Amino acid sequence: MARGLFPWGIFTKPLYIQTKFSYLHMKYLFFSWLAVFVGSWIVYVEYSSYTELCRGHDCKNSICDKYRKGVIDGSACSSLCDKDTLYLGKCFTLKPKSQVYSGTWGDLEGVIKCQMEEAPHYDLGNAMQHRKESAAFNQPTKGTSVERFREMILNHLKSKVGDQANLADLATQVLSITDANKDGHISLPEARSTWALLQLNEFLLALVLQDREHTPKLLGFCGDLYVMEKVPYSPLYGISLPWVMEVWIPAGVRRSMDQWFTPSWPHKAKISIGLLELVEDVFHGTFGSFLMCDVSATRFGYNERHDLKVMDARYIVPEAIFQENIRQQRCDVDEDCLYGADCLTSCDLTKHRCTPEVTRPNLAKACEALKDYTLRGAPADVREELEKQLYACIALKGSSEQMEIEHSLILNNLKTLLWKKISHTKDS
Repeated sequence: MARGLFPWGIFTKPLYIQTKFSYLHMKYLFFSWLAVFVGSWIVYVEYSSYTELCRGHDCKNSICDKYRKGVIDGSACSSLCDKDTLYLGKCFTLKPKSQVYSGTWGDLEGVIKCQMEEAPHYDLGNAMQHRKESAAFNQPTKGTSVERFREMILNHLKSKVGDQANLADLATQVLSITDANKDGHISLPEARSTWALLQLNEFLLALVLQDREHTPKLLGFCGDLYVMEKVPYSPLYGISLPWVMEVWIPAGVRRSMDQWFTPSWPHKAKISIGLLELVEDVFHGTFGSFLMCDVSATRFGYNERHDLKVMDARYIVPEAIFQENIRQQRCDVDEDCLYGADCLTSCDLTKHRCTPEVTRPNLAKACEALKDYTLRGAPADVREELEKQLYACIALKGSSEQMEIEHSLILNNLKTLLWKKISHTKDS
């Protein structure tokens, strides 16, 4: 009878609700804490990476300290160190030793590149090696005449690109750039800045191709800091995604996504012709042959007229230097003979040394980079022939004289095919 007086269900139901609420509350707190922890860790990693990579302030201080001491001089020194009209903007640095920033110089927009302590050298191995080359700015020495400096430049260029007939003309161009203030005299600080820049492959290529449209113009320099013309659109194609998303996207889907945000096909055709012309310019060009050791989209961009521009020329190296260094590379398998992403030679197992000849020519690598880019959206009346020519190009091997004839034929056929399709449009 007493048991019926107390409805125990009234008390047990609220207790169940309280327990469920407590569980949900704890679950919410746990995931909130986890989200805060993961977010904080990501922010910490990104900040640490940024501070480790982006050392533009240190680079500027180092350059300006040497400028004020009279060690170096150049056309950009006063603006960078005295007038503060050359500003370092957004950081694009990928390696701490080679600082890359967007920048403004008065009304000009450019890209500022600065070497930290050590300059890139052509030693070949698993990665780009470095040696102290230009950091001390101790060459040429005091008392060196202009004629002796010219001889130094000639010997240096000869060691980089081989004994070319017109190296004297290139040396004259270097001396013209050296006279930064255009007073008709070359000072020792100006000469030291130019000598430091000559150690950099990208600067050397800019000199070699300065009359062509594929390399950004040199705007100025101070020591081994230099300012290049800004390329408005880069990379050539592809979209940048957070690394968290990159992990979960299949490679095939990622390649398709890279082609989503590209210009119209006629514009892509013109840009592609530009890359094919660049291959022509660096292969048996005016000042020797160069190898393109990383033909990825991130190395190239284009301007408002859809002219191709080289964004990063560090892996376009003189063939003579490449062969000289790769011969000394010890190997057990062919993969030990890889430089950059694309310059692979074979391993001579009898000597355990790499052979000097690359297995794929520049043209085959360029065609592979252009395949998806040019075929997507291609007009139906050229697509089949374009695909055929591209696959024939990608299949090219070796660099014998007979193969060079085939290279030239395929390159001209591709350029002609693309040009015919756009020559009657305003895109040409």
